[in-house]
Amino acid sequence: MEESIFAEAYPFWGRLSEEEKENILQSCAEVLYEKGAQVHRSDMGCKGAVLVLSGVLRVYIVSEEGREVTLFRIHKGESCVLSASCLLDSIQFDILIEAAEAVRSVVIPVSVLHPIMENNPYVGLSIYKQVTERFSDVMWMMQQILFMGADRRVAIFLWDEMAREGHMVLNMTQDEIARNIGSAREVVSKVMKYLSEEGIVAVKRGKVEILDKGKLQKLL
Repeated sequence: MEESIFAEAYPFWGRLSEEEKENILQSCAEVLYEKGAQVHRSDMGCKGAVLVLSGVLRVYIVSEEGREVTLFRIHKGESCVLSASCLLDSIQFDILIEAAEAVRSVVIPVSVLHPIMENNPYVGLSIYKQVTERFSDVMWMMQQILFMGADRRVAIFLWDEMAREGHMVLNMTQDEIARNIGSAREVVSKVMKYLSEEGIVAVKRGKVEILDKGKLQKLL
């Protein structure tokens, strides 16, 4: 694995000794996940820090009633340290991580990362900073769920996905949209029906095509 990949993803990389860098490079493993595969849950043990090389990971929680709420998503070039939650004493609730689409990743094992984190304060500070930044994403999601209508939440999600993908056709089902915005599928179906009738989107099997970016933007 090329060192430049880690240098771009981890701010603490320049603070590591040559021995620490070598330990990470020698121990890391490339892991592929199919779409829908479970990457992390409490009964799977502590995996390590996952760096996404391609694809998207979805970090979410599940209520007692089985409702899923997406907290945030992790894209290409971004790292997820919550998959190494055993390193973080402040994480006291069960976080689940799945592949929202096919993912190619590289994992730094906890057995290697933990002693480096213990001996190098820059590593610990960097990891906790990343967790803090992620929880700002969580607060944004909670704000949407609590204070925004479903139509606006769907519009924001479609707009963000369109910007990220760089094209107008999104390979995503209504069920996936519902899970990502923390809503019921029935609610999303009604919103998508309205957007279709307004000529904003076209809903196809497993796909959503954005037809009118101007109208969609007005709903944000």
